[in-house]
Amino acid sequence: MPEGAPQKYVRECRAQDIPVLEKAVPTGRNRYHEARYRRQSEGLSTLLIAYLDDAPAGCGEVRWQGPKESDVRAQFPGCPEINGLTVVPDRRSQGVGTTIIRAAEELAARRGHHRIGMGVGEDNARAFALYLRLGYEDTGYRYLDRYHYLDDHGTRHEVADPCRFLVKSLPPAAARERGVR
Repeated sequence: MPEGAPQKYVRECRAQDIPVLEKAVPTGRNRYHEARYRRQSEGLSTLLIAYLDDAPAGCGEVRWQGPKESDVRAQFPGCPEINGLTVVPDRRSQGVGTTIIRAAEELAARRGHHRIGMGVGEDNARAFALYLRLGYEDTGYRYLDRYHYLDDHGTRHEVADPCRFLVKSLPPAAARERGVR
Protein backbone atom coordinates (compact mmCIF):
# COMPACT_ATOMS: atom_id res chain seq x y z
CA MET A 1 0.00 0.00 0.00
CA PRO A 2 1.47 3.39 -0.93
CA GLU A 3 2.58 5.57 1.93
CA GLY A 4 -0.20 7.93 2.98
CA ALA A 5 -2.92 5.81 1.34
CA PRO A 6 -5.97 5.33 3.57
CA GLN A 7 -6.15 2.04 5.44
CA LYS A 8 -9.20 0.07 4.22
CA TYR A 9 -10.86 -2.69 6.24
CA VAL A 10 -14.28 -4.23 6.88
CA ARG A 11 -15.75 -5.45 10.13
CA GLU A 12 -19.05 -6.66 11.47
CA CYS A 13 -21.19 -3.90 12.95
CA ARG A 14 -21.27 -3.49 16.72
CA ALA A 15 -23.95 -1.63 18.69
CA GLN A 16 -21.61 1.31 19.28
CA ASP A 17 -21.02 1.63 15.51
CA ILE A 18 -24.64 2.55 14.72
CA PRO A 19 -24.45 6.29 15.60
CA VAL A 20 -21.15 6.69 13.72
CA LEU A 21 -22.53 4.80 10.72
CA GLU A 22 -25.70 6.89 10.77
CA LYS A 23 -23.62 10.07 10.68
CA ALA A 24 -21.56 8.82 7.70
CA VAL A 25 -24.45 7.19 5.81
CA PRO A 26 -27.59 8.94 7.09
CA THR A 27 -30.92 7.13 6.95
CA GLY A 28 -32.85 9.69 9.00
CA ARG A 29 -36.32 8.72 10.14
CA ASN A 30 -35.99 5.38 8.35
CA ARG A 31 -33.44 3.99 10.83
CA TYR A 32 -32.25 1.38 8.34
CA HIS A 33 -28.99 0.73 10.19
CA GLU A 34 -30.85 -0.01 13.41
CA ALA A 35 -33.15 -2.46 11.58
CA ARG A 36 -30.17 -4.19 9.97
CA TYR A 37 -28.36 -4.41 13.29
CA ARG A 38 -31.51 -5.85 14.89
CA ARG A 39 -31.62 -8.56 12.19
CA GLN A 40 -27.94 -9.24 12.82
CA SER A 41 -28.64 -9.58 16.57
CA GLU A 42 -31.31 -12.16 15.70
CA GLY A 43 -28.84 -14.14 13.57
CA LEU A 44 -30.68 -13.36 10.33
CA SER A 45 -27.97 -11.24 8.74
CA THR A 46 -24.55 -9.68 9.14
CA LEU A 47 -24.11 -5.93 8.76
CA LEU A 48 -20.65 -5.15 7.40
CA ILE A 49 -19.06 -1.71 7.65
CA ALA A 50 -16.12 -0.65 5.48
CA TYR A 51 -13.70 1.86 6.93
CA LEU A 52 -11.13 4.09 5.30
CA ASP A 53 -8.75 4.85 8.12
CA ASP A 54 -11.17 4.95 11.04
CA ALA A 55 -14.16 6.54 9.32
CA PRO A 56 -17.10 4.54 7.90
CA ALA A 57 -16.99 4.66 4.10
CA GLY A 58 -19.82 2.26 3.32
CA CYS A 59 -21.87 -0.69 4.47
CA GLY A 60 -23.80 -3.70 3.27
CA GLU A 61 -25.90 -6.43 4.80
CA VAL A 62 -25.66 -10.16 4.10
CA ARG A 63 -29.12 -11.66 4.52
CA TRP A 64 -28.61 -15.31 5.50
CA GLN A 65 -32.25 -16.33 4.97
CA GLY A 66 -31.96 -15.43 1.29
CA PRO A 67 -33.10 -12.49 -0.82
CA LYS A 68 -35.38 -9.89 0.75
CA GLU A 69 -38.07 -10.24 -1.91
CA SER A 70 -40.10 -13.44 -1.53
CA ASP A 71 -40.32 -14.14 -5.28
CA VAL A 72 -36.53 -13.90 -5.61
CA ARG A 73 -36.07 -16.07 -2.50
CA ALA A 74 -38.35 -18.71 -4.08
CA GLN A 75 -36.26 -18.69 -7.29
CA PHE A 76 -32.92 -18.85 -5.43
CA PRO A 77 -33.54 -20.83 -2.22
CA GLY A 78 -30.65 -20.96 0.22
CA CYS A 79 -28.77 -18.18 -1.57
CA PRO A 80 -27.63 -15.45 0.83
CA GLU A 81 -28.07 -11.94 -0.53
CA ILE A 82 -25.90 -8.85 -0.28
CA ASN A 83 -28.43 -6.11 0.33
CA GLY A 84 -28.32 -2.37 0.97
CA LEU A 85 -24.80 -1.92 -0.36
CA THR A 86 -24.00 1.76 0.13
CA VAL A 87 -20.82 3.78 -0.28
CA VAL A 88 -20.36 7.31 1.05
CA PRO A 89 -20.54 9.55 -2.06
CA ASP A 90 -17.08 11.10 -1.68
CA ARG A 91 -15.58 7.62 -1.19
CA ARG A 92 -16.90 6.08 -4.40
CA SER A 93 -14.44 4.70 -6.97
CA GLN A 94 -11.96 3.95 -4.19
CA GLY A 95 -12.64 0.22 -3.90
CA VAL A 96 -14.98 0.48 -0.91
CA GLY A 97 -17.88 -1.39 -2.53
CA THR A 98 -15.54 -4.08 -3.81
CA THR A 99 -14.05 -4.46 -0.33
CA ILE A 100 -17.51 -4.95 1.22
CA ILE A 101 -18.52 -7.45 -1.48
CA ARG A 102 -15.31 -9.47 -1.05
CA ALA A 103 -15.81 -9.55 2.74
CA ALA A 104 -19.40 -10.75 2.26
CA GLU A 105 -18.23 -13.48 -0.13
CA GLU A 106 -15.55 -14.64 2.32
CA LEU A 107 -18.07 -14.74 5.15
CA ALA A 108 -20.58 -16.69 3.06
CA ALA A 109 -17.93 -19.21 1.97
CA ARG A 110 -16.80 -19.69 5.59
CA ARG A 111 -20.41 -20.41 6.50
CA GLY A 112 -20.52 -23.14 3.85
CA HIS A 113 -22.48 -21.34 1.15
CA HIS A 114 -21.59 -22.15 -2.46
CA ARG A 115 -23.11 -19.02 -3.98
CA ILE A 116 -24.17 -15.51 -3.08
CA GLY A 117 -26.49 -13.11 -4.84
CA MET A 118 -27.40 -9.47 -5.10
CA GLY A 119 -29.94 -7.33 -6.83
CA VAL A 120 -29.09 -4.31 -8.93
CA GLY A 121 -31.42 -1.63 -10.21
CA GLU A 122 -32.13 -1.77 -13.94
CA ASP A 123 -31.05 1.88 -14.13
CA ASN A 124 -27.73 1.37 -12.32
CA ALA A 125 -25.40 0.49 -15.20
CA ARG A 126 -22.27 1.46 -13.27
CA ALA A 127 -22.97 -0.94 -10.40
CA PHE A 128 -24.06 -3.66 -12.84
CA ALA A 129 -20.72 -3.37 -14.69
CA LEU A 130 -18.80 -3.56 -11.38
CA TYR A 131 -20.65 -6.68 -10.27
CA LEU A 132 -19.98 -8.39 -13.61
CA ARG A 133 -16.26 -7.54 -13.27
CA LEU A 134 -16.32 -9.12 -9.80
CA GLY A 135 -17.60 -12.39 -11.24
CA TYR A 136 -21.36 -12.08 -10.76
CA GLU A 137 -23.59 -13.42 -13.50
CA ASP A 138 -26.93 -12.03 -14.59
CA THR A 139 -29.45 -14.79 -13.91
CA GLY A 140 -32.01 -13.21 -16.23
CA TYR A 141 -34.42 -12.98 -13.30
CA ARG A 142 -36.17 -9.60 -13.09
CA TYR A 143 -38.19 -8.42 -10.11
CA LEU A 144 -39.42 -5.38 -8.24
CA ASP A 145 -37.52 -4.34 -5.14
CA ARG A 146 -40.33 -3.09 -2.93
CA TYR A 147 -39.62 -0.84 0.01
CA HIS A 148 -40.82 2.31 1.68
CA TYR A 149 -39.16 5.32 3.17
CA LEU A 150 -40.15 8.28 5.29
CA ASP A 151 -39.27 11.71 3.99
CA ASP A 152 -38.13 14.62 6.17
CA HIS A 153 -41.77 15.45 6.95
CA GLY A 154 -42.59 11.87 8.02
CA THR A 155 -44.61 11.09 4.88
CA ARG A 156 -44.38 7.45 3.86
CA HIS A 157 -43.47 6.73 0.22
CA GLU A 158 -43.86 3.30 -1.40
CA VAL A 159 -41.25 2.35 -4.00
CA ALA A 160 -41.02 -0.54 -6.48
CA ASP A 161 -37.68 -0.42 -8.29
CA PRO A 162 -37.16 -2.73 -11.31
CA CYS A 163 -34.10 -4.89 -10.61
CA ARG A 164 -32.18 -7.86 -11.93
CA PHE A 165 -30.74 -10.59 -9.74
CA LEU A 166 -27.09 -11.59 -10.03
CA VAL A 167 -25.38 -14.66 -8.57
CA LYS A 168 -21.77 -15.63 -8.02
CA SER A 169 -20.50 -19.14 -7.34
CA LEU A 170 -18.16 -19.33 -4.38
CA PRO A 171 -15.35 -21.83 -4.01
CA PRO A 172 -15.31 -23.79 -0.76
CA ALA A 173 -13.71 -21.90 2.14
CA ALA A 174 -10.73 -24.30 2.21
CA ALA A 175 -9.95 -23.51 -1.44
CA ARG A 176 -10.20 -19.78 -0.75
CA GLU A 177 -7.74 -20.11 2.15
CA ARG A 178 -5.27 -21.82 -0.21
CA GLY A 179 -5.66 -18.96 -2.65
CA VAL A 180 -7.52 -21.03 -5.23
CA ARG A 181 -10.15 -18.97 -7.06
